[in-house]
Amino acid sequence: MPAPAQIDWYDTPLYYDIIFDADTVEETDFLETIFDRHGNGNGKNRSVLELACGSGRLIREFGTRGWRGAGFDANPRMLAFARDLLEKKKITALLWEDRMESFTVPRGKKFDLVHCLVSTFKYLLTEDDARASLERVSAALKPGGIFVLGLHLTDYRESKVSHERWVVTRDGIEVVCNTRTWPVDRGTRTEAMRSRLRITLPDGTVQGQETRWTVRSYSAAQLRRLLGKVTSLQLVACHDFRHDPDEHRKLDDSYADLVLVLKKS
Repeated sequence: MPAPAQIDWYDTPLYYDIIFDADTVEETDFLETIFDRHGNGNGKNRSVLELACGSGRLIREFGTRGWRGAGFDANPRMLAFARDLLEKKKITALLWEDRMESFTVPRGKKFDLVHCLVSTFKYLLTEDDARASLERVSAALKPGGIFVLGLHLTDYRESKVSHERWVVTRDGIEVVCNTRTWPVDRGTRTEAMRSRLRITLPDGTVQGQETRWTVRSYSAAQLRRLLGKVTSLQLVACHDFRHDPDEHRKLDDSYADLVLVLKKS
């Protein structure tokens, strides 16, 4: 196969959707259980907002369960893909183009549940942007509402490149995803990342694409300091990327992949 093309994987939403869709039901089950345990008790007309909703896979799943869904993303191709599948499944949801640090919810709608999983929050590269995003989440929540935030903590002692690999097949399309993360730049608190996709189409055609980007690093202490700046959101539980609501973690550096449950006061 020739060298992969330099294509942002957010510009190819079908392949992105295939990669992450395997976890959709499990993640939605987890979010519903967390809301039932920690939320505002709203049993009817429950509403959910997803930051950086991407291909809309979680919004689709929530829609099949009776939630009123909403989401935004900075990539118009992702939004077009999400709208198309929602229409095909006859699911109504509010979608718009926006950014995590500056989003405004149309008509000032408020939500019972807001979530941002798979470490997307780390795309906010400054403390000011991260704080602004949390403040906007708080403003978008109803009193007693829940924000579920998932992100990878950084091991500042690590000196080697880390690697993750997924292989997923759907509708005859196989997508192999290899993602590498380079050691943190301590001065800027940034990590360089590269994702390569190898796509095999139903007719046997093979193509490749590569995306490079930068994310912000967090230790447990750095994350705690950030959360302490937004006092309207209180940490009530901490889990991990296995999304088992009965398995609890502490907000410390003993485990890298954390899912925080924050409650609007």
